[in-house]
Amino acid sequence: MENEKFVITDNLLATQFQRFLNWFVDLIFIYILILSLGTTIILIALAIDNFALSDWVKNMSKTEIGFYSLIIAFLYYCLTEMYFSRTIAKLITHTTVVNSDGTKPSKQSFFIRTCCRFIPFEMFSFFGTVPRGWHDVFSKTYVVKKRELLIIRRNQNKLITDVV
Repeated sequence: MENEKFVITDNLLATQFQRFLNWFVDLIFIYILILSLGTTIILIALAIDNFALSDWVKNMSKTEIGFYSLIIAFLYYCLTEMYFSRTIAKLITHTTVVNSDGTKPSKQSFFIRTCCRFIPFEMFSFFGTVPRGWHDVFSKTYVVKKRELLIIRRNQNKLITDVV
């Protein structure tokens, strides 16, 4: 019942700088994952004497590398947000993903968010006056400052318990 009264306001939204930093830091972590997993596959292939697999990874075409990279990026965003409501970058910038009432979004919302990240030029969509990207709008989610959200929710709950 108390969730119905709470609504995300513009002052809770992550800033444009936080959104840019989230994108940039996540990009770095995705590249690290891509390189780490590729190297791990090569090392495992060499350890089990599977030189064909090792050679295939070393000689992947640009299309294969692009497809592999998209899969890693998709899994990174989808899984980290689905289970933690934040990526590694959001952890660093103290931001989190929520619904309009401040609750954790559904798995479907996170899936939609992740799919929308691959729309061309989507990464620039949060540079408007209100820093909400297309992946936020289409999934009906918000990236907010976690500390401020917790303080407001705590104060709201305190007011409700004081009245009762």
